[in-house]
Amino acid sequence: MDDVLHLVDGERGQTGTKQWAQDSETLNNTDSEPNRQAAVDEVSAEAGPLDVNYQSKDGSLIWSPSPIQTAGTLPVECAIKKTPGPTKFSCSRAEDIKSTFDLFFSESMRKTLITLTNLEAQRVLGKGWKKLDWKDIQGYIGLLILAGVYRSRHEPLASLWQGETGRPIFCATMRKGRFMTLSRIICLSDMDKRRKKRDKLAEIRDFWEKWVKGLRLVFNPGPDVTVGDYLVRFRGRCPFRNFMPQKLGRYGIKLWAACDARTSYVWNMQVYTGKPDDGQPVNNQAKRVVLDMTSGLQGHTITCNRFFTSYALGQELLKKNLTMIGPVRKNNTELPLAFLSYNKRAQYSSEFAFTDTHTVLSYFSERKNVLFMSTHHKDATVSIRDDHMPKIISDYNRTKDSVSNLDKVLGKYSCKKTSSRWSMVLFYHMLDVSAYNAFVLWTEINPSWNRGMSNRRRHFLEELGNALVFPLMERRQYIPRTPASLCLLKEAQHLKGDDAPTAPTQSKRKRCRACGKKNRKTSMMCQKCKMPICKEHAVITVYCLVCANP
Repeated sequence: MDDVLHLVDGERGQTGTKQWAQDSETLNNTDSEPNRQAAVDEVSAEAGPLDVNYQSKDGSLIWSPSPIQTAGTLPVECAIKKTPGPTKFSCSRAEDIKSTFDLFFSESMRKTLITLTNLEAQRVLGKGWKKLDWKDIQGYIGLLILAGVYRSRHEPLASLWQGETGRPIFCATMRKGRFMTLSRIICLSDMDKRRKKRDKLAEIRDFWEKWVKGLRLVFNPGPDVTVGDYLVRFRGRCPFRNFMPQKLGRYGIKLWAACDARTSYVWNMQVYTGKPDDGQPVNNQAKRVVLDMTSGLQGHTITCNRFFTSYALGQELLKKNLTMIGPVRKNNTELPLAFLSYNKRAQYSSEFAFTDTHTVLSYFSERKNVLFMSTHHKDATVSIRDDHMPKIISDYNRTKDSVSNLDKVLGKYSCKKTSSRWSMVLFYHMLDVSAYNAFVLWTEINPSWNRGMSNRRRHFLEELGNALVFPLMERRQYIPRTPASLCLLKEAQHLKGDDAPTAPTQSKRKRCRACGKKNRKTSMMCQKCKMPICKEHAVITVYCLVCANP
């Protein structure tokens, strides 16, 4: 999330033997259960160096150097109302890996995707287009996920369908031309309605909102929720493309995300579409984003970076029975003036200031002074380690990397393919997030599944991809040309003996008997009449149309 604490983490004492909680690196392993109990002795810091109250820079707030309320963190009325983890709805429907993934694409979303894709195909390819069904799109999604598992998202399609060095399951599922056609015609919105709306996200707005609603329906986040932003790389034409030099790729689509701090499960997501068409700046954007991302939560602690943290945000969250932790920018006018000066401060010293709802911390670590604001902590508690780390910073370090960890794990097995359409880039990202959320959901429901394996997520994605392409392989009529792909097709269709198709022999190519005047050469032979028959006119048993229908 925010890099303001990297120096603080690097300057911690090496002689201390106890810590507040797990190191933030454990977020990279979503399978491990975090230690929720602090394993360190606590002491309360002395009152501030001044016996008078602090005044904020703008003069609107008076801060007290001593706690106003009794020691404690979370008020009684802020208790979590929903049990963290999978909901009853998801537990009753997640029977296997495929059904867990299907929870994120409702029946209405499937019908919308099928209908709009067929309309787009008729517009682009003409009336000769044969209508798709969900098995076709499901097989296409399965191949995308498998391409991510094999780390082949940047590999040319020709190499994936190549007979000797390619992956047999790609040839066994569909032809390369079919896959490219589907990539071209996938559509998420009606063209006529899209032209009437002025919304920049109108091309996928309806589909996106239904998908986000499904994320919140199947999982309840734990007590800590992280709100942050990350970038989906894209350099094509887009009305809301952003330039973020501190992010990997720099150009792309900016997303706001609210994630569970323990598992990095994406509970809510929003696309940043830039300034409105009238060019007027948006006021209080940071507060608006956090309130939108946390809508529906109660009793949770929201961790955010210094772009979001403010006194007004903390007040609004408290009205919703939510608390907040985050670093503060030094130009914030709500901070006490005394906290901005750190001359003659002792190393690893802390100063606290309080109101009836907020706590502000100034922590000096060698040459750097970091500022934090919290509505979750009501006292001046620090550790007894050499660096005297305040509990506010320790809790922030434990929960700050959830969104950053999500961005990293999504990039490892991403199914994103090169595309010039920003809507397809977001569609690929929706598949990545859905697959990761399905993995978290499945491992929470079945914690013993592949326990102890370092590559559990890779096995999950591979099984998911195979399960998605299997229905399309079962009904495929045209046989692949490579023996390895043919073996996969036999297993999928359970064919044996005379009914099993055979690989085409490498004999002399002859003219197809069913193509009429077309001079189409083929090396395939009808198994009954031994006449040459091309791939287009062969059925699954490699009979010509005459022999198959006597």
